[in-house]
Amino acid sequence: MGLRPNLLTRRTAGVATSTLALLLSTAAVGVVPAASAFSAAPVGGCAEPADSHANARVAKGGNVKLDPNELTAQQVREREADLAAAQRARANFRTGAVAPLATVTIPVVVHVIQENSTRAGGNITDSMINQQISVLNQAYAGSTGGAATAFSFSLTKINRVTNTSWYPIVQGSSAERSMKTSLRQGGKNTLNIYLGELSDSLLGWATFPKRTLDKMDGVVVLNESLPGGTATNYNQGDTGTHEIGHWLNLYHTFQGGCSGSGDGVSDTPAEASPAYQCPTGRDTCSATGKDPITNFMDYTYDSCMYQFTAGQASRMLTAWNAYRAA
Repeated sequence: MGLRPNLLTRRTAGVATSTLALLLSTAAVGVVPAASAFSAAPVGGCAEPADSHANARVAKGGNVKLDPNELTAQQVREREADLAAAQRARANFRTGAVAPLATVTIPVVVHVIQENSTRAGGNITDSMINQQISVLNQAYAGSTGGAATAFSFSLTKINRVTNTSWYPIVQGSSAERSMKTSLRQGGKNTLNIYLGELSDSLLGWATFPKRTLDKMDGVVVLNESLPGGTATNYNQGDTGTHEIGHWLNLYHTFQGGCSGSGDGVSDTPAEASPAYQCPTGRDTCSATGKDPITNFMDYTYDSCMYQFTAGQASRMLTAWNAYRAA
C-alpha cells in the first residue's frame, strides 16, 4: 500500500494539529465476539496470566539482551482464556441500565523522566507531547488511512521528574518498578505514559490489561521518538501508537508467525517475523495476503505504518469493556 504521503509531509514538518473528533462507525468496530479466536478453553475462575514479557518495539539493528517482544504460545492461550473469563464476569455484573461502551475518551498522564533539565538529559518540550497526543488521535480515529477505532485521548497532566536512578529507564528492573509504583495515577482507564531514555535499544514497551489494577500498568516510550524527536526513522510518534495498541490488548502482527491463530485478528494477514524499514510487497507466509507492513503493530518505520484494521478496532473495544471500563 506504500507510504502515506500526506501524513508523512505533515509530520516531517513538525506541525501540531488540533485533536480530531472521533468518527466511530459501528460497522467498522464490529460486534464484541462471544468467544476467543484462540483454542484455549477458559475457566470461569482462572487467575490472571502473569505478564513475564512486556510487549515492545525494537528499532532496526537493535540488540535486545532481554527480549520482551513476543509472547509464547502458552502465554497467548492464558491471555485469551482470561479475556473470555473477564467478558463473562462483566456480563454477569452488568444490568439493563449499564451497557458496554461504544466510544471512549482515555485520560492521559505523561511522566517525563529526566536526568537533568537539558534536552539531552531527557527534558523534552510540552509541544512534542501535545503533538504526540495529536498523532494518537489521528491514528485511532482512522484519519491516517486505517479503520476508525472507538478511542480518543485527552492529555490531563504532564509530570516532570528528575531522578538519575530512574534514567535511563531499564525494562524489567527494580528501578522501573519503583518509578511506576511512585508515579502512576488514576484508575484502570487512565493511560500513564513514561518518557525517557530507554535500555537495550528499545523504542518502547507496554503492559497488557488486567482485571485488577496493577501499578506497573502503562506505556514506556523513548522520549526522542515523539514527533520532532531525534530518533531517525522513528520520530513521528508511532512508537506511542504501537505501544498503546498493546495496552489495549493487541498483539504484534507477527505474533505466532505463519501458524495457528497469529495475532487473533482475522483481517491482519499472517506474518512470519517482524518487518523493518518499509519492505513493500513482503510476503513471508503462504496464507492469503501480503505482510501487513503498514499496520501500527508491526516494526516498520513510522513513515511506513499508518493503520489499524476493523478487526483490531473490535478487539481493542472488546478488551476495554472487559478490563478497563468503569
